[in-house]
Amino acid sequence: MKRRTFCSAAGTLAAAGLSTRNLLAQTPAPQAGTDYLQLKQPAPVDAPAGKIEVLEFFWYSCPHCNAFEPLLNQWAKRLPADVAFKRVPVAFQDNYLPQQRLFYALESLGLADKLHDKVFAAIHVERQNLVSEQAISDWMVKQGVDKALFASHFNSFTTVSKAHRANQLMTAYQVEGVPALGVAGRFYTDGSMTKSMERALQVVDFLVGGVRAGH
Repeated sequence: MKRRTFCSAAGTLAAAGLSTRNLLAQTPAPQAGTDYLQLKQPAPVDAPAGKIEVLEFFWYSCPHCNAFEPLLNQWAKRLPADVAFKRVPVAFQDNYLPQQRLFYALESLGLADKLHDKVFAAIHVERQNLVSEQAISDWMVKQGVDKALFASHFNSFTTVSKAHRANQLMTAYQVEGVPALGVAGRFYTDGSMTKSMERALQVVDFLVGGVRAGH
């Protein structure tokens, strides 16, 4: 399948200190079929009852995901209490699988907050080739993580199950490239549709508001 190429000038909004919610009021209302898609078949939702699930589909080696990360982090810090945000690592090809498992291993080790951004930096700033289990394991050891402990989490049933679930979600949302965003198991948007990831976050805010209002 040909994957779309997405663009993102993620630093612009963050540098200006602007809110996507404020900008949404200054731009035309998002349009179905143009700025976002409504899924024909609902995707699975893991958020608790009463929570609106928002997913970010990403790949550590994707330069656009790396550029989007600072803006996404800023946006996520301001989310209302009824929004459950979750990252979903994709595996379009088999060689993506080690990085997919890396993310879930970090979660199970309780190191996602500490090392998630460092993985991006290692790949895109330090130019480390973290594509194999061995390379990833060696990098984790440099971060002070015991090699055997990391291996046990990287290859655990929980990690494999979460990776399988991520693939199910990617298929259900019909993700063709990253970064991309899913809302409430019903809506999909990305930078290819909205022309920028800043606008994509505005669209997510709009969709969350609609779900909250029962639309």
